[in-house]
Amino acid sequence: MSGHNKWSTIKHKKAAADSKRGKIFSRLSKELTLATKIGGKEADTNPRLRTAISAAKSANMPNDNIDRAIKKGAGELGGQALEELNYEGYAPGGVAVIVDCLSDNRNRTAADIRNIFTKANATLATTGSVAWMFKRKTRFVIEGAMADEDALMELCFEADIDIDAINIDEGVAEVIAPPEVFDKLVEVFEAGGVAPTESGLVRVPENEVEVNDLSTAKQILRLVDNLEDYDDVQEVYDNSIIDDDTLAALESDD
Repeated sequence: MSGHNKWSTIKHKKAAADSKRGKIFSRLSKELTLATKIGGKEADTNPRLRTAISAAKSANMPNDNIDRAIKKGAGELGGQALEELNYEGYAPGGVAVIVDCLSDNRNRTAADIRNIFTKANATLATTGSVAWMFKRKTRFVIEGAMADEDALMELCFEADIDIDAINIDEGVAEVIAPPEVFDKLVEVFEAGGVAPTESGLVRVPENEVEVNDLSTAKQILRLVDNLEDYDDVQEVYDNSIIDDDTLAALESDD
């Protein structure tokens, strides 16, 4: 159940880069909003919202920002009701992309997402043409003293929770599990004094496309960055695996 996972490592490195670029509050706000929309605004009865609030506070997100994101998800800020939208497509190199959105204007969001894809030399695809390549999973990211494989395994074992993997990289633990155990893992981690810095339901690619061309890698990352910068976008997933040499070249350009 454990081991090195390139997808996990790259996603974590990207998350760290996003944080440095000031994107972390935006990502946390979106998770707070979505968690509230799905499970309601009462944290006591909404495990996903509880973990989102905990992650936001650990990142020193102001309480006003947290409250505003929750009110948005609860529909208390006026405007049209929020709707979950999903878009599928292909980035350069045949890389599959899924974009999860939360929007109050379906037509505007669809047009804007299409424009972002077009400018990145990418194409939108029909519903279902890409989604089958990904599986829904529970994901927790844990940092600090509790980012310990044995300790986390023991917690899960004692609670009789089946998990898919615990990946450890540079002092950061990533727990991947079936989607149906999310709430139970929240309770286990809370009882064990584990405070995840990230949590949620994600899409994990089952088949990956290796990218070893620098130009293609740059186009893919530019597409993902532009999508993530768009306000209606909750999450962006792709099945690219950038090889070590190309990844090193990308990092040297930063």
